[in-house]
Amino acid sequence: MFPRIVSIVFPLFAVVMAGFFYARKRDPDMAAANRMNIEIFLPALIFTALAGKSFDLAGNLPIALGAAVVILGSGLLAWPLARRLGIEPRALVSTAMFNNAGNMGLPLMLFTFGDPALGAAVVLMLVLTTLQFVMSPWLLGGKFSLGALWREPFLLAASLGVAVSLAGVAPWPPVLSACKLLADISLGLMIFSLGARLASARVGAMFGIGIAGAIVTPVTGMFMAWLFGTLADLSKPDMDVLFLFGALPPAVSCFIFADRYRCAPDQVAAIVMIGNASALFFIPLALTLCFRG
Repeated sequence: MFPRIVSIVFPLFAVVMAGFFYARKRDPDMAAANRMNIEIFLPALIFTALAGKSFDLAGNLPIALGAAVVILGSGLLAWPLARRLGIEPRALVSTAMFNNAGNMGLPLMLFTFGDPALGAAVVLMLVLTTLQFVMSPWLLGGKFSLGALWREPFLLAASLGVAVSLAGVAPWPPVLSACKLLADISLGLMIFSLGARLASARVGAMFGIGIAGAIVTPVTGMFMAWLFGTLADLSKPDMDVLFLFGALPPAVSCFIFADRYRCAPDQVAAIVMIGNASALFFIPLALTLCFRG
């Protein structure tokens, strides 16, 4: 079992460390690459997964509901814990709710469960990203707006992919091939940019806050995934995907939102950085529990 876990986790962290050390030496400007990933490569991946023949829209509805329950439930559990731990509640709640389903989750699901899990992994990321874009302005900045959401490329690509899937239309194969070429860029670039972002971040918050938040995120996520999976009687494959989703560390985008709305950005940065490092423990733990189950 251990060699299998290492074979799954090692490629992810190898690319993360490559991005980290390259950024420490060269200090690259990743803004353009990240913008292209968000506006082109990632939407291409989403469209390919949703419009492809392997995607079962109805079959992934339990996963979508489970993702929403895990995200919202983790936030509810984190709120009272924040006051006990001396952390700004909104900082801990946001990092507990919104995990790294993009940079780490997509590649991890593919490495662990293979191509059949791509549809479920994309659904998880869509649910999380949509909730983050909708809730973060309200949670961190006291604002609420749905208008800007429909200008996001990922949502436009998802809507088009869902429409194609529901219509039962088979896209022209060369179009899907072109989208797949663009989509293949997104995974490696997401992991690499995560390492580069961690190298350039400046964390001024207390180390203890980072450790506390790094533990809260996967623990609440795995608990909510187990609770929902048990009550909803999910199948073993869906349960494994949702449980691994719950074990993911906080998303780097949590810091971006916290900095934008000036909501304890130092605490959020500490939680994100230490949380992603602690994934070296929590992801193998989740994989072990999945495989043993």
